[in-house]
Amino acid sequence: MSGQDAVHGASLEQHFTRRLIQQARQVLDLWQRLQHGEWSAPYMAELVETAQRLGASAERLYQADHIQLAGSISSCLQAVAANRGRLTSELIAQLDGLMQRLARTGLRRGDGQDAGILAQLRKPVFLALCDGERSARLVRQLEFFGFTAVVVADAAALRLAMARRAPAALVMEVDFGGAGGGLRLAEEVQEGLEQALPVLFFSEREADTRTRLAAVRAGGQDFFSGSLDAAMLLDRLEDLTRGSQQEPYRVLIVDDSRAQATFTERMLNNAGIITRSITDPIRAMAALGEFQPDLIILDMYMPECLGTELAKVIRHHERYVSVPIIYLSAEDDLDKQLNAMGKGGDDFLTKPIKPRHLIATVRNRAARARNLKARMVRDSLTGLYNHTHILQLLEDSCLRARRDQQPLSFAMLDIDHFKQVNDRYGHPMGDRVIKSLALFLKQRLRKSDYIGRYGGEEFAVVLPDTDAATAVRVLDEIRRRFAELNFPAQPQDLNCTFSCGIAQLYGEQEAKALASEADQALYRAKRSGRNRVLAEDEENCRLAQA
Repeated sequence: MSGQDAVHGASLEQHFTRRLIQQARQVLDLWQRLQHGEWSAPYMAELVETAQRLGASAERLYQADHIQLAGSISSCLQAVAANRGRLTSELIAQLDGLMQRLARTGLRRGDGQDAGILAQLRKPVFLALCDGERSARLVRQLEFFGFTAVVVADAAALRLAMARRAPAALVMEVDFGGAGGGLRLAEEVQEGLEQALPVLFFSEREADTRTRLAAVRAGGQDFFSGSLDAAMLLDRLEDLTRGSQQEPYRVLIVDDSRAQATFTERMLNNAGIITRSITDPIRAMAALGEFQPDLIILDMYMPECLGTELAKVIRHHERYVSVPIIYLSAEDDLDKQLNAMGKGGDDFLTKPIKPRHLIATVRNRAARARNLKARMVRDSLTGLYNHTHILQLLEDSCLRARRDQQPLSFAMLDIDHFKQVNDRYGHPMGDRVIKSLALFLKQRLRKSDYIGRYGGEEFAVVLPDTDAATAVRVLDEIRRRFAELNFPAQPQDLNCTFSCGIAQLYGEQEAKALASEADQALYRAKRSGRNRVLAEDEENCRLAQA
């Protein structure tokens, strides 16, 4: 092959590589649109066509992962079509799992050229800030965490950049280009866009209500004031730009009428909501523990027990105190409805009900419940699960692993010499290190893994369907990459490392015993020199040193 032919071949391969990634992104964008509204025939048809094109491009590049994913997505969509366009909970869950895998799957190359293509095709983040030094610092930090950032100097530069390519998000200073200029400019660039552009506003001064209201009207998804904390900004950008913004809502339906339960399921499924229905209210608590719904729909009158009685039983369990309960009944007596809502219910809907009314109510209630739960079970500094909840998730995961006979690993991480970081650089720097490691873990672990802040500088990770040897490989790669992260500081920049201990679940072992084993492995990793990952089981142990 001549040199010219080789160049042409490489150029052709780059062309198909770009096409493959663009098509994967189109599939994910369509999935997002379908999740945010009722499933429509035009979007479904477009998703089918895009998935088929993705498969064809993957075959040209011999990308086995993308070929398999495109085929599986097409098969699920064919099943929807065979069901007369009706979704089921199983199909929604399958599609969501496939989309999450597609969002995480990269090209099997590994050379710098393909890495450059991936970076080029990922939508950038535009920075419109008054301080050039702050912008440059954020660009470096965002790049390290996999985001491409573009700094715009003025309004004209932003308009030109927007005309060339829409960003994933816009970070806009309120006074960019003059007092209140950023607010007016953000509202202007939103005009004519098919989808609203997520904007994160920033102000050096504490903003009043009028300013924050103007920010909301200009598409503001968040508002930072005082200082622009990189870790917090990164966390918010990750939420706004990841392949699938949220998992489908999960609703448990308790109704003694199988026909009514099926009808309710069908309405919710066709809006992309996962459901499970039971006709025996006595089984409700077991279903709650296994299904973990975002919301419960209860019939008022059932032979075994009243809906109000079951609501009280549910509220007796601390874990389900905040789960919304909606009564769905033919009862039209207002006094009885109000009485029912006073006994553990949050809303009362009367049969027959229009699908749009039911879907809107369920979505709004479930969204608020998720937000409230996040505040209750998550650590305020990192956004990770707190100590109590990560142990609860470990216990749930142990039960599932034993039931399904699947492996499960639990990891404990501890930042090395963290006290010295606080003593020498101050607690704000210590917080930055903790938040950076939290984001590192969220970016590099699977969506099915649970990550928690165990306390102080300690973290915990639950890894379902993972043996100890695999967990060691994954976390050791994260350890190596985290050690490369540079924290700007005086008198010299700071690098941090962490140690990690891992234990695998065996037999009927309890969650507390598994956590204790991981803690012992962490202790041995610290004693043997730090900056390493060590498994408790010596046979599966791999010691990774710097």
